[in-house]
Amino acid sequence: MTGEEKDWEEKYRQLDEVIERYGQQEGQLIRILKEAQDIFGYLPEEVQTYIAGKLNLPVSEVNGVVTFYALFHTEPQGKYNINICLGTACYVQGAQGIFDEFRRQLDLREGNTSADGLFTVKSTRCVGACGLAPVLTVDDKVYGKFRRQDVARLLQKYRRREVTAGDQWIERPARYQGETAPGH
Repeated sequence: MTGEEKDWEEKYRQLDEVIERYGQQEGQLIRILKEAQDIFGYLPEEVQTYIAGKLNLPVSEVNGVVTFYALFHTEPQGKYNINICLGTACYVQGAQGIFDEFRRQLDLREGNTSADGLFTVKSTRCVGACGLAPVLTVDDKVYGKFRRQDVARLLQKYRRREVTAGDQWIERPARYQGETAPGH
């Protein structure tokens, strides 16, 4: 058995524990799906089918919940999730061009996640920061007054974080233009 097969076997074992814990309780499908996504990183069709079988539910019911809620993903996600607001205020300030530039620089022809697994780029409708338009978020960090020419520098910043510190946060000497501190 390969290391990857052992990894998936362990993930299914963890999923079995979750299903055992919540599976007999009414209305726990979303909780089970959320924990399954935490384990696998996303909810591929085979995981949805497995959950449906264990809970004695139609696969269509499980898939219906997965595809209805934006919180669930059916494809692998990058380590950093970039959401570009395409709401009216951001759109008129050039957000579509920013979105297109991210896709171009990350070579995203098919799908939303970069080949290196670092970035997932998606559009969103409104992040509630219209006064900072155009706005994007990287995970929970908000970047306002963003410009198309800022894309390369932002990607470099997150790539440098990977090379320099693994998962540790490093403050750079100069704050990124438009960046707000976490919790602000």
